[in-house]
Amino acid sequence: MKKLAVGILAHVDAGKTTLSEAMLYTGGAVRKLGRVDKGDAFLDTYELEKKRGITIFSKQAILEWNGMQVTLLDTPGHVDFSAEMERTLQVLDYAVLVISGTDGVQGHTQTLWRLLARYKIPAFLFVNKMDLARERKEAILEELTRKLDGNIVDFGEQGTEGFYENLAMCGEAALDQFLENGMIHRDDVTKMILTRQVFPCFFGSALKLDGIEAFMQGMEDYMSMPDYPSEFGAKVFKIARDNQGNRLTYMKITGGSLKVRELIGEEKVNQIRIYSGEKFEAVQEAKAGTVCAVTGPSGTVPGKGIGIEEAGAMPVLEPVLTYRIQLPEEADAAVMLPKLAQLEEEEPQLHITWQEEAKEIHAQIMGEIQMEILKSLVRERFGINIEFGGRSIVYKETIQNTVEGVGHFEPLRHYAEVHLLMEPAEAGSGLSFSTECSEDVLDRNWQRLILTHLEEREHKGVLTGSAITDMKITLMSGRAHLKHTEGGDFRQAVY
Repeated sequence: MKKLAVGILAHVDAGKTTLSEAMLYTGGAVRKLGRVDKGDAFLDTYELEKKRGITIFSKQAILEWNGMQVTLLDTPGHVDFSAEMERTLQVLDYAVLVISGTDGVQGHTQTLWRLLARYKIPAFLFVNKMDLARERKEAILEELTRKLDGNIVDFGEQGTEGFYENLAMCGEAALDQFLENGMIHRDDVTKMILTRQVFPCFFGSALKLDGIEAFMQGMEDYMSMPDYPSEFGAKVFKIARDNQGNRLTYMKITGGSLKVRELIGEEKVNQIRIYSGEKFEAVQEAKAGTVCAVTGPSGTVPGKGIGIEEAGAMPVLEPVLTYRIQLPEEADAAVMLPKLAQLEEEEPQLHITWQEEAKEIHAQIMGEIQMEILKSLVRERFGINIEFGGRSIVYKETIQNTVEGVGHFEPLRHYAEVHLLMEPAEAGSGLSFSTECSEDVLDRNWQRLILTHLEEREHKGVLTGSAITDMKITLMSGRAHLKHTEGGDFRQAVY
């Protein structure tokens, strides 16, 4: 059976959750069709989601259809929760971008399209609400090819000459095949979709279940399962807590398999859960391709790679505003900080910080709706009413020229020295770290440790004390003492 992780993305109100519900209903995973406006959608399980009719947290549901098992990941459409959506992108095999037939391509739709290109995710398009826009099909298709990509092809026309003609325009090999045979093999179309040469587009109405079966058939026909290596690897994309307060690490197994009681780092996996909506099934083993949540590990973070898997890229969409968190008089900041740190694990973009000089707690926030959600989460979990005040803009700083910096740490019986080359990188590229230091000069283990210290925290710049960004930092040289150097010495030298 084909096992796939498929994410559903869209601008807010395009009908993403409604499409997920329709697919689950058509595939027999749910017996009753839930509705967002009635607050009974299978995937919007959180009270505020039901009340507001929007998705706030990414959820998953298992859907079986003919020969494929799909883990559907429904992501938030609202820009305030885009970091949650972006973290989910890193574990997808395919994405489904939902477009509203009545609204067409909106600003956030284009942002999502750029993110799909950045993470190289093959994409299918579903144009929803066509019951309200029957006359606009041609106009919508024209807008999609103009604003998103010229290789978006209407797959509702499969088998026709026009369909093959449009496909042939998307790649040279396809054109040769079309000129020779008058058609293009399904396997070749599947490959073109996988390599993002073609983007299949389907039209329908999720609420009326119109076009859903054809869309799911299209997914089964044209989606292929990746080849996974036999060595264990996994990618963490989300941290959450269940109703009992257990910490859940959501991950996708990208190689080998994971069994209960095995170690992740130095921590044991107590339970492996496969969620579908609010319910879960506990399993003994999760094989490659599975999206699961594990209990036990406490040191995992979103974006972290485990085993052979490398760490994910830093999110592109970041908050631009900092707020002061105002606690009620009876609440003690020292008690509240670790509790807020729990929320930061689940939403790393919050950047909860303690400002020692002003004795204040600060957080970075995307917008008004996120603020409201945070207030209600803190009230629900910890029984405390917080407010937000003192808004300011988040600044970052970088360097204009290449410079070599030397860090030297040598108190009594300690010793470490680190030489770093810092070069400006292009705007928006973030930080990258590498080493060009010979192992004859500095042992490989020390080099690894130095790179870990570079990556483990946000480093402050010298102009405004803001976090640094858009720099390439290379380890050029370093020195350790045979007797007196300890791991922590290199941390000091790096900082």
